Amino acid sequence: MKVIQKINNALAQNQVTFSFEYFPPRTEEGVENLYERMDRMAGLQPLFCDITWGAGGSTADLTLDIAIKMQNMICVESMMHLTCTNMPVDKIDKALDGIKANGIQNVLALRGDPPHGQDKFVQVSGGFSCALDLVKHIRAHYGDYFGITVAGYPEAHPDAITSEEGATEEAYHKDLLYLKEKVDAGADVIITQLFYDTDLFLKFYNDCRQIGITCPIVPGIMPINNYKGFKRMTGFCKTKIPAEVANALEPIKDDDKAVTAYGIHLGTEMCKKILAHGIKNVHIYTLNLDKSAFGILQNLGLVDISKIRRPLPWRPPTNINRAKEDVRPIFWANRPRSYISRTVTWEDFPHGKWGDTRSPAYGAYADYQFLRRRSRNKKIQEEWVVPLNDVKGIYELFANYCAGKIKSHPWSELEGLQPETAKINTKLVEINSKGFLTVNSQPAVNGERSDSPTVGWGGPGGYVYQKAYVEFFCAPEKLDKLVEKVKGLSSVTYIAVSSKGETRANIGPNDVNAVTWGVFPAKEILQPTVVDPVSFMVWKDEAFQTWDAEWGSLYAEDDASKKIIQEVKDKYFLVSLVENDFIGGDCFGFFEDL
Repeated sequence: MKVIQKINNALAQNQVTFSFEYFPPRTEEGVENLYERMDRMAGLQPLFCDITWGAGGSTADLTLDIAIKMQNMICVESMMHLTCTNMPVDKIDKALDGIKANGIQNVLALRGDPPHGQDKFVQVSGGFSCALDLVKHIRAHYGDYFGITVAGYPEAHPDAITSEEGATEEAYHKDLLYLKEKVDAGADVIITQLFYDTDLFLKFYNDCRQIGITCPIVPGIMPINNYKGFKRMTGFCKTKIPAEVANALEPIKDDDKAVTAYGIHLGTEMCKKILAHGIKNVHIYTLNLDKSAFGILQNLGLVDISKIRRPLPWRPPTNINRAKEDVRPIFWANRPRSYISRTVTWEDFPHGKWGDTRSPAYGAYADYQFLRRRSRNKKIQEEWVVPLNDVKGIYELFANYCAGKIKSHPWSELEGLQPETAKINTKLVEINSKGFLTVNSQPAVNGERSDSPTVGWGGPGGYVYQKAYVEFFCAPEKLDKLVEKVKGLSSVTYIAVSSKGETRANIGPNDVNAVTWGVFPAKEILQPTVVDPVSFMVWKDEAFQTWDAEWGSLYAEDDASKKIIQEVKDKYFLVSLVENDFIGGDCFGFFEDL
């Protein structure tokens, strides 16, 4: 969705919104850390996030890659910066075509800074000389597909500032008129350059309105994280530093913790003043850090982890091509990025219920670097790569995870158990200790309010329901006992499959079972997760491959523990089991005597 649409929707509901900016790190490890930070910060539900374009197009490929993954894997509305520096038209179109193909609709159109080592911007052959030309080109060649944002400068563009007193009134007014030209050419939103004098921003805001600029103007807030970085950035941007800010920083400039704390305080006070003037959006330049951004938003009362509500049990996609997707098989609940990767080429997605759109072929499971981050591998190495004397050592590891003693899991991209699992943790520990090795589960829920902090999802005023579900690996003899017991339980349905494809089930191959649903005012019943036999047979290959690809491969080749893991993979069954009686059934209890 375009950012302008999201802003207008929020304004219609009188909501205050916030957004984040990131920049491409220089190292592979830095990129990996950024993805993890983005993932955490996306949980705060920002309106959108943007990623900068390095000076002179130096990070072009990485910026494109991060923007695409931010939109499609992290599932937050994404905006990509695009500059004219060193960018002929064909390269600009290649970038725009690339993000359009990946469902991104938002661009921040900029002239860009001079390339490294140069003092002034130089128009590249076959390129544009200014952001206005870029805005015109996007509108002329891509119509209304893209939402276009442009930069605004509360103190005038740095090139217009020729003295320490700032830009002349004439230069400032000329810069405002140029900004209006960009808006008139098709820009939807303005985000401002950083500033620390809030009165200057408010004057700029009013001056824009006076000359007929009516689009949203979003203030760009850059928290002060350390003194040297603050001085470098304000020097580069020729930003005025109010005397009270300079005086507050001077005695603490060598104490990074004190500077950060002051930065949070200053950012909070600036935002309070801005919001008090009726402006409903703030954009935070994070510098790829989360502490200051979170501190400011928390002080403003804009984020409260206990009150953040999930729109669906899984993070909804922001890719425009997946806009109608509202149903997923439960099997990938702990591996959402893998699911997205494997369905990225689908042209149609389930909507309302899981039906004929099962027909698109899932993509092959692959060892995507983005899915298997080094930090995650390191955690699994530390917690799971331990000497195993027999299969009971595996039971203990699975049980320890359910008990919260370890946080990583080879079958999960997520960190630790989800909050709703607290209802069944004790039972899960017992089940795993008996050799039923769980990789996915959810408790039964019978009409809890949609604002429940543990199981709630959807909009306000609704009620949510869940069938108890558990998915696990177990030995053939344990499966025999389970199947025998299920024969006397008409409410329990299951599918079991071995790595070789041997299947046992008490449901048909086309029986689809909704295991999560919600009832909301003025809406049809929503059923966002299902158990689907067709998808289960696709998932089972990934689930079995995880034994050696994501766990066993971390052991030395001749390690006896690796052989035990391989034997489990070869002999065990993967079982998906649903207790359809969500009111009185207890599928976790009947494992007790197995």
